[in-house]
Amino acid sequence: MDFKTSTFMYVLGGLVALFVIAQSLFFLIRAYKQGKKIGLSEKTMKKTIVSSSLFSIAPSIAILATILTLSGALGIVLPWIRLTVIGNITYEVPAAESALEALGIVGGLSADVTDKTAFSAAAWVMTLGSVMPLVIVPFAVKFIQKKIGKAVHKNGAWADAMSSAAFVGLISAFVGRAILGSGDANTLGDGAGVMSVIALVTSMIFMYIFMKITQKKNVAWIETFAMPLSLFIALAVVILFNEVLPPTIANFEWRG
Repeated sequence: MDFKTSTFMYVLGGLVALFVIAQSLFFLIRAYKQGKKIGLSEKTMKKTIVSSSLFSIAPSIAILATILTLSGALGIVLPWIRLTVIGNITYEVPAAESALEALGIVGGLSADVTDKTAFSAAAWVMTLGSVMPLVIVPFAVKFIQKKIGKAVHKNGAWADAMSSAAFVGLISAFVGRAILGSGDANTLGDGAGVMSVIALVTSMIFMYIFMKITQKKNVAWIETFAMPLSLFIALAVVILFNEVLPPTIANFEWRG
């Protein structure tokens, strides 16, 4: 049996999932009792619970996409454990890929990881990077909020510009990889090529469409689902083009 999908890994994943569910139920029950204590109506609280559950669907779709992205190299269980607790596609994927590339794993996340050391290294990098904020925030959050508050108060436009610049920089890294990212020449799909550009362009187009619908039709809920829907539509379009285009075009990579 593959060590990535062994019984031990599934038991570990199940225990982590049960702990997270139990923790969520604990706080839900405590919050419900506190709500009744301060005079909130049951109708209001039930409506809040239902609406919160519905709005959790969109992030769950993005999490599922991340698990599927990582499962090819790391198996289904480790990504499941990681994303059950904390994490997202913008951190987990680059972290795992960086760890594998540092160890010389050809193909990165495009290849099946069979080396236990590489698997362990990827797990540690993904986990430690997500754990640090949980350790730092309780001790530093007041200091950080105080400094950010002063910066915003002095120059709100500058704070907005810095925040936007950080986000644009993150997105640029993904755009750059899709257009000019280099990969292993012997691993199909590892470098930039026709399919990576099709995925990029499709996701950008549909993200733009969803944002326009949100603005013009005032349909707020679409904004929450815009990113995961764009990702899955882009995935479907890539699969379609892979079936329709000749293999010489579909598999063409200029940075592979």
